[in-house]
Amino acid sequence: MRSKTCLDVALQFEQALAIDSSRWREAWHIRDLYHPPTIRFDRPTKTMPVSLTGSSCALKCAHCGGHYLRHMRPIWDVDADGAASCLISGGCDPAGRVPVTAHLQAVARLRQGRRLNWHVGLIQEEELRLIAPYVNVISFDMVGDSETAREVYGLELTLDDYLCTFDLLRRYAPVVPHLTIGLRGGRLSGERAVLKALAVRKLEALILIVLIPTAGTAFANCAPPLLAEVAELLLEARLTLPETRLLLGCMRPHGAYRQMLDELAIRAGLNGIVNPTLNAERMAAELGLQVIWGEECCALP
Repeated sequence: MRSKTCLDVALQFEQALAIDSSRWREAWHIRDLYHPPTIRFDRPTKTMPVSLTGSSCALKCAHCGGHYLRHMRPIWDVDADGAASCLISGGCDPAGRVPVTAHLQAVARLRQGRRLNWHVGLIQEEELRLIAPYVNVISFDMVGDSETAREVYGLELTLDDYLCTFDLLRRYAPVVPHLTIGLRGGRLSGERAVLKALAVRKLEALILIVLIPTAGTAFANCAPPLLAEVAELLLEARLTLPETRLLLGCMRPHGAYRQMLDELAIRAGLNGIVNPTLNAERMAAELGLQVIWGEECCALP
């Protein structure tokens, strides 16, 4: 007998499938029109996550609390042998900035023979100039409204502030924006505003992730967004950004929720999934998609 949680997620899945069938058809038509019949599945075992600050972060954001930094290798204790690429990230200062210019000599050594994907936070242009020679791609988290920025990060920022940084980054390097669905404690807030703002910027790729209520954080007791709400946003992303490669990133809840989310993502016309579930593999086969497997971070081209 399935648990109550599994039954609840199954009901959410049925509600998602009950979304107006014309939207599902339109999303798939757009995928078919602008993209090849392939899907990229990544298991990023050859990308090493590296933190410039170890486990230290001044912000202690409501969704992370420094938890995910503990799964990264500190820059001063990295052996990247066997890694084809590195994710360069770290904790933020009170203004939301990662100290990207710290340890540049060590970063330069990692760069030799490897590609680097950077999470830079709210970077300044002078810092960006310094790290540009070591950048292959920049991953940048987008937040769509000031309420979410305040509740999650404790920062007084607007969507315009994030767009200004995003536009600055694009002048120096390829940028793949990330959008967390349900970042505001499981509630949708500014996500649609982000999609609308990005639609006029002709994106190559967008990575969509979903809030994971994480033990030890302020959002530990929150629920992830309802699957129907996530599906609606995935459909809107496909319809709003027809030519953009849409990827479902590694940060999303596990268990039955992930199994059903992955299936919905493929039905909605997304182009790739990181660490796909069996449901994803089955659905890709049913829809006649050729699977292309990768071993690095999905933000890397």
